[in-house]
Amino acid sequence: MEDVQGRSDNRQIAIDKVGIKDIRHPVRVRDRTGHDQHTVATFSMYVNLPQHFKGTHMSRFVSILEGHDREITVESFHEMLAEMTHRLEAESGHIEMSFPYFVNKRAPVSGVESLMDYEAAFIGEMHADRHETWVRVAVPVTTLCPCSKQISERGAHNQRSQVVVTALADGFVWLEELIELVEAEGSCELYGLLKRPDEKHVTERAYDNPKFVEDVVRDIAVRLNDDARIAAYRITSENYESIHNHSAFALIEHDKRAAE
Repeated sequence: MEDVQGRSDNRQIAIDKVGIKDIRHPVRVRDRTGHDQHTVATFSMYVNLPQHFKGTHMSRFVSILEGHDREITVESFHEMLAEMTHRLEAESGHIEMSFPYFVNKRAPVSGVESLMDYEAAFIGEMHADRHETWVRVAVPVTTLCPCSKQISERGAHNQRSQVVVTALADGFVWLEELIELVEAEGSCELYGLLKRPDEKHVTERAYDNPKFVEDVVRDIAVRLNDDARIAAYRITSENYESIHNHSAFALIEHDKRAAE
């Protein structure tokens, strides 16, 4: 049968990314305890398309996923990126694998254990012979408004905040390390299960540690700047305000390599 996608195209317009989006597949991720977490990831896979080709071969993306057993690991994720660009005869490729990641946490006073879930992702980019893998993690924290605390006679308003860190590492970095770094820079971290003594502790911890959204991203940036393994990063923080009908938002991007 004729390869329609392989026909020439006379519009002389290249496409930066073409492929498949939001396909789910089993994955296996090693956590810091030495155990494997079996979960389901959502994949988006793209390649560039030169101007002289009419289309790409969409079925090959799915075939590449299916070719890596039933579960994909971090190691096979890297292999998939190279395989995808080669099989689709592309100069550049992009794979994003996002998945829920679980960490067992102990409540600060009672010590009761519960699981916290975080949305994590590996993002692979390949351009010619250059290959990069970014790690992204979304971490919910509590923030308490310094201004509200300063002007109020009783209490202060707080909110849940979503902090997202996307980092390019020269060395190995555990997801747990990024999660703990972010949690340490909120007013207080979140837990899946708290007893009453724990609730007292986290409420008072937040009150004693007020932070604006600007403080959160700056404090995280300081920590990442001091980590020699981190080559570049992007930090966002969104406060889902409890007394306003809007969110507060801040973003910092920095590429340490540009300063070298």
